[in-house]
Amino acid sequence: MNEIILCNTLFPVLNGCDQCTAQEAFYHADRILDFHVLIYCLEGTLYVSEEDSDYEIHAGELLFLKKGLHHFGKKKIAKGTKWCFIHFYLEEPDSLPPYVPEPGPLIQYEPVRSYIAVEKKLSGLSESEIEHSILLFIDYFYSEDPMKKWKINEKLFDLLSLIAFHDKLPQNLSLSDKICEYLRKHLCEPFCAAALEQHFFLSYKYMSAVFKKETGQTMQKYHTELRIRKACKLLKATMLPVGSIGRELGYTDMLYFSRCFHQYTGLSPSAYRSQAFEKY
Repeated sequence: MNEIILCNTLFPVLNGCDQCTAQEAFYHADRILDFHVLIYCLEGTLYVSEEDSDYEIHAGELLFLKKGLHHFGKKKIAKGTKWCFIHFYLEEPDSLPPYVPEPGPLIQYEPVRSYIAVEKKLSGLSESEIEHSILLFIDYFYSEDPMKKWKINEKLFDLLSLIAFHDKLPQNLSLSDKICEYLRKHLCEPFCAAALEQHFFLSYKYMSAVFKKETGQTMQKYHTELRIRKACKLLKATMLPVGSIGRELGYTDMLYFSRCFHQYTGLSPSAYRSQAFEKY
């Protein structure tokens, strides 16, 4: 009911976010907004009504309030309550479009659109990836990254997607599976132990030991293999200069890129490309 619909071809647009603590008891504001609101409770309980529906948001719970609807409070929110909010605009259909399966392989170059309804309210999120991601998103909003204005809506889309697919994907992933997924998403960036620690809230030493035990290789070696496999694809499928491919994959030292490539393929990038073209 009054759900938000996410589409893979439309980015949300951030309107503001923050982490708050109630300095005094108060009622939720009586208002109708032209943007959506994500509320996540860290401590205490939040009370808010949307049209005829009343909601209690306890610690570890998340609620979406939909734009254009009447929101107000019937019960006081206690002093000391802590929560996060994210305000965002989003173009969306009035209802979830029906799923139409493709009859076969795509012949024409047409947009591949996919929709998912974001669950109205989620519980049991304390210490979860979603909670950590919300807090990291707000931290990033207040960071000094010069690319923040360019990246922020993409990061918001990733956060909303994580929430939308909560409990819809297999949950029995091991730690090494999750690390592999993270490294695949960041294969075009240099390997960074500190970033892994920040994302998983675990020590690098612990993650290294678990990953080596479960996969038989180090995280850095796995990450390098991902980058080299991507480089191989680009060398075969494009005419991009070798230097451009290296930079696209996060290598600033082209000599180091060539050395890594040779270590895994036995060839230099140029020789690999020449050999690949000879087969066609």
